[in-house]
Amino acid sequence: MSPALAVRIIEFAHEGNKELYRSVLATVAETRKLRPAFFERTPRPARHAAMAATLARPRLELFAANLLRDWLMKQQTPMLADFLDALGVAHKDGAVDDLPASVEEAPLQAAVEKILAKYPAEEVAVYLNAFYTMNDVRWPNLEAILKTNPRLQFGG
Repeated sequence: MSPALAVRIIEFAHEGNKELYRSVLATVAETRKLRPAFFERTPRPARHAAMAATLARPRLELFAANLLRDWLMKQQTPMLADFLDALGVAHKDGAVDDLPASVEEAPLQAAVEKILAKYPAEEVAVYLNAFYTMNDVRWPNLEAILKTNPRLQFGG
């Protein structure tokens, strides 16, 4: 994802989930060989940019995923709900207890197009990639869409 979106996600945690934010800040500080108290005194824009860059490291994937999950479930609930509603998947505010083992191609394509038309493409790409990688159920047709739809590509 773009550094700007990564910083927005970190900023969201800073404003809305202090416990998660402090945990991630402490981990990033340790990774950067800094004391958390010192790192916290860094001006917020520079601190958040450094956090975003550091969280991109594979070793910190769990912490980045926690930030992402928090942002998706609290900030992006309408997008999650729209996607799941379009698929006919039962959910509570975008959270699903039991995903179907598979979905048909046409409804999946329609659901993806629906949220791409309504929400910023980068945010949709982040959500759909997270949805695919963070769930135990993996839909091969979603993987194919993620790999072939240029609006869902990162770094382009």
